[in-house]
Amino acid sequence: MNQRRRPPRRLVNGVLMLDKPFGMSSNDALQKARRLLNAAKAGHTGTLDPMATGLLPLTFGEATKFSQTLLDADKGYIADVRLGVTTTTGDAEGELIEERSVLVSAAEIEQAFTSFTGEIDQIPPMFSALKRDGKPLYEYARAGIELERAPRRVSIYQLRLLSFSGDGFVMEVCCSKGTYIRTLAEDIGRVLGCGAHLRGLRRTSIGPFAVASAIDFERLEAAAEFEREGLLAPVDALLADLPIECLDPGETGILLNGGRLKRSATPAGRYRAYGPNGFIGLAELRADGFMVPLRLLSTQVQEEKA
Repeated sequence: MNQRRRPPRRLVNGVLMLDKPFGMSSNDALQKARRLLNAAKAGHTGTLDPMATGLLPLTFGEATKFSQTLLDADKGYIADVRLGVTTTTGDAEGELIEERSVLVSAAEIEQAFTSFTGEIDQIPPMFSALKRDGKPLYEYARAGIELERAPRRVSIYQLRLLSFSGDGFVMEVCCSKGTYIRTLAEDIGRVLGCGAHLRGLRRTSIGPFAVASAIDFERLEAAAEFEREGLLAPVDALLADLPIECLDPGETGILLNGGRLKRSATPAGRYRAYGPNGFIGLAELRADGFMVPLRLLSTQVQEEKA
């Protein structure tokens, strides 16, 4: 019996701003997008739990070199919190631990928010991908093992109550990287005296990117194969919040060969570097006035652009 052979993987460069659906792991979403694009190299910029939906930037080809910029970026969420019920995982997928009566008002919830605005310490949940001795914490948790975890300092820039229904509420969260919204929901429930867990979660933003401009799988699958790559943002979109440094042909050659450039009137910091043929990579202007390359597009991509 003849088997249909998969065409060889292609060199695809760019960023897919995916609106991840409910029930799919981040890795499953990545592999599905990679198949649809037939891409040779792919990665993501931080995971979303299967129960969460929303913005999940997926990087392909040369864009994987710049994923760290979004891993470090601030995040925005809409969180649906159930009051009066605590679970083993801190979300709706866990087993019931305890139920309590709920006698709180919207004003009391907003007052509780003040305790969690600014820099706070969070203890990471056992059901998380953080590793201990090379093994994710959730594997210990599934085996019934509770490990001591050191608190982590995170920043909550804004908590806003969007709705309140008596036994639950919906809040908007703007926070730093590393913030666990499940833990935040549990901690708010503890302060209110009734307990809580996360009933639903949607990531609405990462850095400068919003879910409103994201693409779902329905749209990606509906596009013809030759059109799908056109739905990707360019590689330099990941560095959109950095200033631009334009280089002449000679300067471009120096930077591409690992050299340094003298800059006297330019502030120190990181820059998107562009040569005559467009984006070449990420550069840093040091305090000594020299600009050096940090991450550059591959020679092959540079030749294709030329």
